[in-house]
Amino acid sequence: MSFRELVESDNHEIFMNLDELAEERSIRYDGTLYESVPVVLTGAEEQARNRLSHDHAEGLYRVTSILYCPAEALGGCTPEQGRTVEIHENGTFFHRYRVERSVCEMGMLEMELEAIDE
Repeated sequence: MSFRELVESDNHEIFMNLDELAEERSIRYDGTLYESVPVVLTGAEEQARNRLSHDHAEGLYRVTSILYCPAEALGGCTPEQGRTVEIHENGTFFHRYRVERSVCEMGMLEMELEAIDE
């Protein structure tokens, strides 16, 4: 078995294992809804956002997260920087994120996502 095959096997059998790290979410990107996508969503970090002098919206924070999922789960496409990705949270709510960075390596997508939250 080659190194690439070992990594792909580990990604699917361990990292994307729904009994271990991953959880199923629905993702909406570019007008398409992808259901039952195994994802690992990490690091919902709140950061103070930069405010301009005429910005009076207090109490809003920038939240950054990293999402990992198999590239084939999103039809093989890599979301583009600046585009919107919506991730199903609880009930019927989709949380909207802006793609800050996205890369596909060895069949796994890694997306750095940003949102504004209260």
